[in-house]
Amino acid sequence: MAGFKEAAGRSLSWAAKNVDGAIALVLAVAVGVLGVLPDSVLNDKVKVQLVSSSTLVVLALVATALLRDRVRQEPVEEAMNATSAALTGLPERLRRLDELEALVGDTRRALEDMSVVRVLGSQHEIAQAHADARRGTDRWTFKGGTGTYIRAVTLPECVAAARREKRHLTIRLEIIDPADEEVCESYAHYRRSLSDRPDGTGEVWTTDRARKESFATVLAAFWHRQRYGLLDIAVGLSSVMTTFRWDLSSHAVIMTVEDPNRAMTALAGTFYYESCDTELRTSLEQARRVPVDRYKTVPLSDEPTVEEVRRLFDRIDLPLPKSFTDRDVVQIARKALRAKDPYGS
Repeated sequence: MAGFKEAAGRSLSWAAKNVDGAIALVLAVAVGVLGVLPDSVLNDKVKVQLVSSSTLVVLALVATALLRDRVRQEPVEEAMNATSAALTGLPERLRRLDELEALVGDTRRALEDMSVVRVLGSQHEIAQAHADARRGTDRWTFKGGTGTYIRAVTLPECVAAARREKRHLTIRLEIIDPADEEVCESYAHYRRSLSDRPDGTGEVWTTDRARKESFATVLAAFWHRQRYGLLDIAVGLSSVMTTFRWDLSSHAVIMTVEDPNRAMTALAGTFYYESCDTELRTSLEQARRVPVDRYKTVPLSDEPTVEEVRRLFDRIDLPLPKSFTDRDVVQIARKALRAKDPYGS
């Protein structure tokens, strides 16, 4: 019973949606039946009239069905046209979407780079950042003034760590040219303009001191090169001073200024790190290179003598000023191997 009701319901629903077609079908069947009835039931004249009338009704219903179908098709055609227009503009929208995704990606990378460029706000933080950068590194690049901290801490500790682990170590240093009195004077004047008091080493900055500090860094490079065969060290001398100091290891880059409580650091792999690496490489290529490959020509004692120091600088075409006395040479040797940490860390 339930099946019959369901079937009847479906039939009525179909008939309601297609009433004009149903009526036309019924009339067509009726006309067919009338056409075969015998003359004893209906005469020819009545048959003709009924068939004609029924045919007109059927044609009217068919016309109504066609008109209804057209009305129904118009929204479909409009939808198809709209879909076609949307599909036509789809490549342009996809291109814009790709541009938006690229912009979002670039923005995300920029934010990630900014998040790892950290400002150091104390002397302790700066010292710790240098210690972390030295730990396990196989290379170090420096660009700055005279390299006092390099001689006091970075170079001896990096060499000692490499010797313990029996591994290769690459050092690249760029300092002001001690033979260029003008740049040494500019550097000393800049340091005095910030503070005319003695720095962490207990000395004030003068042109004479700036020259000695740079000579000492060159001497330290040769001394360490002679004592560790796996040390690849290069020194460049610049005729232009910089107010920044860059220290770059395989882990991080640290940029310091004359304020001992302010610095910036970024980890390897970031945009800032890679940019600094490129800058330091390019800058060193333009500096006057010290021929460190001549390190075997003048052996240096554990405590270099005045004669050894003078002879070394003559051999590398960087002679000491004639005004430098033996006492000045001893001072250079002391600065090279027993430099005081300017930060007192």
